[in-house]
Amino acid sequence: MAATVQCDIVSAEKEIFSGRVEMVVATGIRGELGILPGHSALLTAIEPGPVRLIMEGGEEETFFASGGFLEVQPNAVTILADTAIRADDLDEAAVLLSQEKAAKELSDSADRIDFAKAQAELMESAAMIRTIQKTRERSGRS
Repeated sequence: MAATVQCDIVSAEKEIFSGRVEMVVATGIRGELGILPGHSALLTAIEPGPVRLIMEGGEEETFFASGGFLEVQPNAVTILADTAIRADDLDEAAVLLSQEKAAKELSDSADRIDFAKAQAELMESAAMIRTIQKTRERSGRS
């Protein structure tokens, strides 16, 4: 039996995942992180995008986190995100529509749009698309 660590993924609304994992992979502000049992204590911001969990036995689960923080303690890894969703629950058509809308708002020359909000929405939808794509690559789907 491989060594495991407790992992919790929590959003502003609810706990998304809680269980034992062999490894957590997420993108921190300085690059990709791989957290194994026994990792030294760490607190870092994470970028919007996929969070991969290698479960006991090697099976993988992927989640989307809108950003937030990853904390590593001696016996636990916690991911705190404003939004966290299981990758399989992401609606690709809705994400693509949101991405198109945000891109259109950014290209709009009117002064009435909120460029920061549109840019944030565009970045979040792009991160969701990356999560969907990575999930497909790992499962062998097209």
